[in-house]
Amino acid sequence: MTDSEVRDLGDAEDLEAATAVFTQVRPRLFGIAYRMLSSVTEAEDLVQDVWLRWQAYDRSTVANPEAFLATTTTRLAINVLQSAWKRRETYIGPWLPEPVDTGADPYLGAERAEALQFASLLLMEKLTPSERAAYVLREAFEYSYAQIADILSSTEPAVRQLVSRARKHIASERRAPVAAEEQQELLTTFLTAARAGDLTALERLFTPDVTSLSDGNGRTGIARTPLVGAERVAKFLKAISTWFWDGVEVRWTTTNGQASAVLVRDGSAYGLVTVDATAEGIDQVLWLVNPEKNKGVSAAG
Repeated sequence: MTDSEVRDLGDAEDLEAATAVFTQVRPRLFGIAYRMLSSVTEAEDLVQDVWLRWQAYDRSTVANPEAFLATTTTRLAINVLQSAWKRRETYIGPWLPEPVDTGADPYLGAERAEALQFASLLLMEKLTPSERAAYVLREAFEYSYAQIADILSSTEPAVRQLVSRARKHIASERRAPVAAEEQQELLTTFLTAARAGDLTALERLFTPDVTSLSDGNGRTGIARTPLVGAERVAKFLKAISTWFWDGVEVRWTTTNGQASAVLVRDGSAYGLVTVDATAEGIDQVLWLVNPEKNKGVSAAG
């Protein structure tokens, strides 16, 4: 075997080892990226970017590949957030996270299902990129403060402050959610009442300050402003019940760790609806009907 062949063999073995490392940690990288960006598409693109960087990097200088890859993912996500905010400023109507199918992998590679539900992702939109990163790494993946400090090129005291601020913000705006079984039961009851246009039943399900958000990015027939208040939301649903549900079949799926309903028209997914609820009732109704965000929503029965 020539020297050139030996080098080529060594390079191939090195790339094979690098691929194995990346494949093992990839679910966690996607979990970090998705929680940071609230977008499956952007998270997948970012993880692919990390893979390309990992291939080209001098891996002999990396003592801890998992830490290196998590750091690269987090820092790139912080950069992407800046441009993502600018794009959302021109978005038509309410912006909601892109749903991710958690039926097969409920934790998206994480030890805990934190910072994954729609309500949490929406609240995290109000955090600074550094606060969001620190919160995700700590709450969803249980990284130590020292590890997070290394990832963010910060100090432990500063990271503790970031996590503390993020926790306080989210705790101040979100009441404790109900268990998964109760959330699905409330969603089922809601759909029945909405189909029937049952004003009384709908108002009984809602908290007084319930909010209905419809993400269609300008799609025809979709509300472009949030609807707030039990009476207002119930009256709106009653008004559209005379036509909206015609020809709609409801199929069940699990997105972002909670029950969701796929609305199927003519054999394809028109959109997805889910609810967020507390002990007081449904406090958010989320309609995801932007075709670009529903590419990953299956209409399979």
